[in-house]
Amino acid sequence: MDKPKTKNRRRLEGTVVSDRMSKTRVVQVNRVRLHPKYQKRYTVTTRLKAHDEKNAYKVGDRVMIEETRPLSREKRWRIISKIEKTAETYNN
Repeated sequence: MDKPKTKNRRRLEGTVVSDRMSKTRVVQVNRVRLHPKYQKRYTVTTRLKAHDEKNAYKVGDRVMIEETRPLSREKRWRIISKIEKTAETYNN
């Protein structure tokens, strides 16, 4: 028998920085990149909109997000789990 097809979806870890929208959270993902010429490491910050069906995650939570089909014009991610609660406060 053939195995059922499963998609390899990207997973990223980030921090919730905004919870003002209903069922949507803004998650900030930080990645370290290496400059091709100068070989210096630098941080790239990306803010992604992620789906949160139950409005369970609040500002400061470290979460794991997973790529999914487009849910709206800008939402292509959904929150799958909470990693930890951080004490940082964001003023948005």
